[in-house]
Parts: sequence; C-alpha cells; structure tokens
Amino acid sequence: MGRYYCALLYGCSFLLLASSFTSAAVVEHTFEVKNLTIGRLCNQTTITAVNGSLPGPTLRVREGDTVIVHVLNKSPYEITIHWHGVHQFANSWADGPDYVTQCPIHTGNNYTYIFNVTRQEGTLWWHAHISYLRATVYGALIIRPRKARSYPFPKPHKEVPILLGEWWNANVEDVVSDANDAGAPPALSDAFTINGQPGDLYNCSSDGTYKLQVQQGKTYLLRMVNAAMQSILFFKVANHTMTVVSIDACYTNPYTTDTITIAPGQSMDVLLKADQPFGSYYMAASVYQGSDFVIFDETVTTGIIEYVGSTVSPPVMPDLPDFSDNETAHRFLTNLTALTSAPFWEPVPQPVDERMFITIGVNILPCDRPDPNQCQGPGTTIVAASMNNISFSPSTNLSILEAYYYNVDGIYTPDFPDQPPVIFDYTSPDNQFNAALLPTIKGARVKQLKYNSTVEIVFQNTALGTIENHPMHLHGFDFHVLAQGYGNYDPATDPQKFNLVNPQLRNTVAVPIGGWAVVRFRANNPGVWFMHCHLEVHVPWGLAGVFIVENGPTPETSLIPPPPNFPQC
Repeated sequence: MGRYYCALLYGCSFLLLASSFTSAAVVEHTFEVKNLTIGRLCNQTTITAVNGSLPGPTLRVREGDTVIVHVLNKSPYEITIHWHGVHQFANSWADGPDYVTQCPIHTGNNYTYIFNVTRQEGTLWWHAHISYLRATVYGALIIRPRKARSYPFPKPHKEVPILLGEWWNANVEDVVSDANDAGAPPALSDAFTINGQPGDLYNCSSDGTYKLQVQQGKTYLLRMVNAAMQSILFFKVANHTMTVVSIDACYTNPYTTDTITIAPGQSMDVLLKADQPFGSYYMAASVYQGSDFVIFDETVTTGIIEYVGSTVSPPVMPDLPDFSDNETAHRFLTNLTALTSAPFWEPVPQPVDERMFITIGVNILPCDRPDPNQCQGPGTTIVAASMNNISFSPSTNLSILEAYYYNVDGIYTPDFPDQPPVIFDYTSPDNQFNAALLPTIKGARVKQLKYNSTVEIVFQNTALGTIENHPMHLHGFDFHVLAQGYGNYDPATDPQKFNLVNPQLRNTVAVPIGGWAVVRFRANNPGVWFMHCHLEVHVPWGLAGVFIVENGPTPETSLIPPPPNFPQC
C-alpha cells in the first residue's frame, strides 16, 4: 500500500509535504463529467454537470487531508477543474487553469488531481476553469478543523452549503460561441439560483425551490459561495441577522449584518440563528451593480427557511437593497477584519520588495475577422480587456507551467509591466471611450518573483469601456486586503489608510466600482499562479495575468515534479 500511494502521489517528494500531518486522511472522489438534461424555467436544457447534479458534489475534508479526484471527461468539451482557494503548496500541477498550469482534459480522457489541504479551514469551492463551463460545473469544498481542534466560534447545530449561481435557458457553450461570433459580450443569464434552483419568483420554479428546515433557537452555519458568472450579489434572510465568521477560508472577527455582499469567486461562513417566530422566511439574492453603464439581470432568486412546527403560511420576503446601493456594498466589503488569534493567521508581511500598480480596463483590438459583423466593439473592433494594457492571451501549444519547468521558449515572456504604460485620470467617465486609451495588445507576459519576497499590488479600476466592480482572484495565495477606496489611488495619502494590524485575509477582492484596492502577500509558494477577474465575461477577453514564483533554497520549498499522465495539448 505504501508503494502504491508513493507512486500515486507521483513521487515521494509530494509525500514530504504531508509527512508532519500524522492525523491526515486520504479523501478520494470520482467526478464523471458529462451532459445532463434538466428542467428549469419551463424548459428542458442540456448542461454539462458532474455526477449528474447541479451543483456538483460537495467535498468534505479536514485540514491536513490529501484529496484525490479522478476526473472522467465524458462531455463533448475539453475540461479542467480548479480547486478555488486551495494553496496547492509547490504543486501548481493540480491547480487547473487551462493553458496556464495544464492543458485541458480532452473528451474521452481521464486525469487525477492530487493535492493536500493544509493550513486552511473553512469554505472553498471547485469549478471548471475553461470557457463558460463553470456556470454548471461547480461545487463546495468544505475544510473542517482536525478532530483535535474546534471552531473559533460556538459549534453550530448544522452546516449547510448555500451556493449562488446563474442559469441560462441554453447550453452555455453555445452562448459563448454566439458571443465570440459577434465579437460581443455573452447574453445575460435568465435566472439566478440558490443551490441550483431559481426559486418560486420565476416561472415553473415553485416545486424545486430550495428549502431549509430549521429548529427554533438553533444556530446554523451557512457555507456560502458565489458561483455566478457575471454578478456580485446581495443576500438577505427575511427578519434575520447573520454573523460572518470566515471569508475565503480565513477566519474573521465576528461581523453581524442583515445584508451580505458576495462577489463571484468569494466564499463565506455565516452563522444564522433561528430566533424568529414560527413561520417561513425567504432567503433571497439579487444583483449589486453600482454602474450606470452596465446592463444586468434584475431578477431575484429565492430559497425558503421553514421553522419546524410552523403552520403553512406564505414566506416573508426580505427588503433587498437597490441594485446600485454602493454604500451598503462598500460598508460590508470593507468592515471585515481578520481574527488574529485564529490558527494559521499570519501578520502583514513587511518590508515590501515588489510594488505593482495594475490598471484594469475593458479595451479594444483591431478587427481581424473577415466579416465586420463579427466585430461589434466601438468602431468595428473586437472587445478585449487588459491589465496594464496587456490583454492576456496564452499559447494553446503548451501550458505556461510546463514551459517554465522544462525551460521551453516561445510560450511566455517574463516582462509583465509593474506600471501601466500611460498615466491618466483612470476613473473619469470622460475616458470611457477615449480613442487614445482604448486599444490594447495581446501577450502572455508573466511577472517573475523571488521566493519569499513580499509583493504589494494596487488594483486600480478604470472607466475604460465601462465602470465596473472587478473581483480579482489570485491562485495559490491568500492576500491581506490593506485598504479599498473610490477614485484614483493616491500614493501620497492613501497608504495612511492601510490596516496593518488585522486586515481581512482572502483570495478574491472586489475592487470597488471606479475605485481601487491594495493587497499584499508573501511569495512563498513556488510555481506558476494565475491572477484574473472572476467576472467570467472578462477572462476570455484577457483580464488576467500570471506570477511565477521561483524555487526556495530547499527541496521542500521547490516546485515538485509533474505527475504521470499529465494532460497534453
């Protein structure tokens, strides 16, 4: 058995990562990815799903466990799976973003992901990381403490995954294909969902509405994920308050609120006490979109909290914020702070070795298609997106990780800029269609970092193309969110606002509409790591980048070798 697992974990070097975790277990799953026809909104729609369910299976592990997931691709599409928020220490091979850390798993092929879950507790999730497939290929990844350790909050009566998503009355790959043919954004979703169900405010949806039965006086831990493709969401439960105790699998000081704001890619642990009179109460989610320039889905998804022993009665509906309620969203997203007494918390690293100022914008590329109708950007162009005016465009011949590991030239260049090429009034609406600023260039440029260096990034939203909130996700790391604000970041005064004592620690930050966010992390995880906007509409357009963290001084701080049967392009 020992020889079997040593081979399965593709080398004893991987086992060294887990050698100190004597209480760890091996948690093994099989993901069968294939098409599934299900009914929603009065239609029968074919989707791609895992193990015949939407959402897919919930993975439940304990901190220190090794996870083995066999992915059998029986769908007509290429697939990769990303374990969102898992650090994957020295093991980028298991991270999943297509053409960054791996080539896709081709139709009819299989691949086994193997990784450790260490120094993390809370709610994360997994999802497809190619094209638009994560609209239906996703599920929760719950990391409980080891048996000898308890939560840093009162133990709840029950733990309940609450996954927020979006639904299209069409095959999402067709939605993307139609958008690409037109050179325009994909069509808006037809509904939002709670645990895969739109809820009874939509047509033909009452019977499937998600219901949670609760006992009066008991406390429930809602393990929340925003798996939506295009929308930051408000979430409320009628007549109840909630207490946030963790974000992105990082413990927080308890924060009590009646409204949650959660961006795509973010996860959250929330305590809900069933302290209201017997009855039924809606949980509901709707869009937060503080920009006047973006068209969005204005519908509301619902689930029902039903008290055991209550008589039948119509559920009470919460009073949701206005779609454009920037104040409520900003207050929630900036008031969260880290629980510094929690396990695995680390102080803000100092001093800073690498400083980056990264502008985020929606841009244009010249029309390179024979039919001008396929170029529906401004002035018959193709819509693109960029960071520091580089629209990320990876090679499909070899992943960046393999090119780095095997020293293959021509796949990427190590010259991602630390600053934008032009300084301008980033958030002025006057620049939304500034012809001099809109053009961008394609490239697979990466930023190379020394092992253990401290990196500080200012994410600066711009008005280019449109003014939006961009949830920026970094693979392989959690980062300290030092400050967030509106307008243009001021390097002379805004550092005075930095929280260097107990800033929130997370892997996805919602950069405010027409504003900025400052994050800091220590580059102590060797390998290749993707950074991108989690509004899925922007990733195919190029709103992404890559960090390469060089090896450390010891074998234990160096990128492990690739596994056998690694997917080939």
